[in-house]
Amino acid sequence: MTEPISPERDPTAQPDNVQDSLREIQLLLARQKPVEGLAPRQGNAVESPVQKQALVELRSALAQMDPARIARVLEALPQDECLLVWEMVAPDRGSAILDDLSEAVSETLTATQTYQRKPIMLNAFELHNGRLRQIPVESRDELAATKPIWVDLIAPSGDERKWIEEIFGLDLPDIDDLTDLEESARFYIEENGEVHMHSDFLLDKEDESRNVTVAFILHQNILFSMRDEELPVFRLQRLRARIQPGMVSEGKDVLLDLYAADVEYSADALEDVYAELEAVGRKVLSTRMTDEEAGAILADIAKEEDLNGRIRRNVLDTRRALSFLMRGRLLAPNQHEDARAILRDIESLDGHTAFIFNKINFLMDAVVGFININQNKIIKIFSVASVALLPPTLIASIYGMNFKGWFPELEWQYGYPFSLLLMLVSVAVPFAIFRHKGWLR
Repeated sequence: MTEPISPERDPTAQPDNVQDSLREIQLLLARQKPVEGLAPRQGNAVESPVQKQALVELRSALAQMDPARIARVLEALPQDECLLVWEMVAPDRGSAILDDLSEAVSETLTATQTYQRKPIMLNAFELHNGRLRQIPVESRDELAATKPIWVDLIAPSGDERKWIEEIFGLDLPDIDDLTDLEESARFYIEENGEVHMHSDFLLDKEDESRNVTVAFILHQNILFSMRDEELPVFRLQRLRARIQPGMVSEGKDVLLDLYAADVEYSADALEDVYAELEAVGRKVLSTRMTDEEAGAILADIAKEEDLNGRIRRNVLDTRRALSFLMRGRLLAPNQHEDARAILRDIESLDGHTAFIFNKINFLMDAVVGFININQNKIIKIFSVASVALLPPTLIASIYGMNFKGWFPELEWQYGYPFSLLLMLVSVAVPFAIFRHKGWLR
């Protein structure tokens, strides 16, 4: 029988750490489970008063926890309990919790629940106790009430562009203009002091990889970023800035941290390329392969070569952006040192990308060599067959002339079987010689 809920428990008490929170949630989950002899749970309805009270306390406990703590609790629970706790979370807090969850748990929750995370396309970030505080913006008044150091926009609408222009006096560029490759159009400073930068950021998914252009504008010490879609680098930066105090103090710090996170993300993608090429290398160097297997391996190599090229282009673009900031004397001394550290990381990645290109070329040559060997085997079979069939062809040609008097076996009753036997022997002898010499292997 489930233990009744103690009346002495203070529902407003806040646990000191995540472990206390986890134990509290597990206790409430244990109390709300169906008890032998009581009515079973049907759908989301709980028949037992004890279970009802446990769920009320569960909602109350979750309401008092911050999103980061709820995320850690969800990651520690088994999947069935994790889903139940997720149902108890207030819908307006779901977005913040999902940002703090690991990717695997986040995908599980969004895929198995009817709750759909409402996309927020405009976010303002304020400094709060040395940390970034994210403020989803859904109206002009909400944006006007903020004092941001970073405003992040994803495919902004006409209304959102108008809010930015009216509140901050900034005219955002068009999305279609972000892909201009001319450096003069990608990095420049307006007469009023606005700094405009268009940079490529890597998006590496399981089924595809590409570079996404992001527009940055430094205006009145506020960083404005605009892009077509969400990027892992931006999610990582938001998470780090919320967790680590003192990480950023102004918009240029956010910009440098985004470039640093992009370099780190590119390095992780390079590690994945290493792993894939090692797996391909084991296939190429340790086994014989058919033409079909060679074709599949060539496709894998081409995919990794494309990703490596995108990484190289991405870090090259980041280097150009940092060089522009340093040449323009736009950075404080400590920010200048941070930019130099990022450039050193990029230099180390250059050596890795060059090594991977050489490894890819070696594997391509090896696979093409296997394909040539397989083709040579086929050609050798035809060559041996043509050489072995020359003597019987000669014999058939001679006996096909039908010169009487020269070949007495033409009038012999066993002459025809004799010619066939002679042709068979003439075929067998070359094959025996080829096999003895090892030319048929």
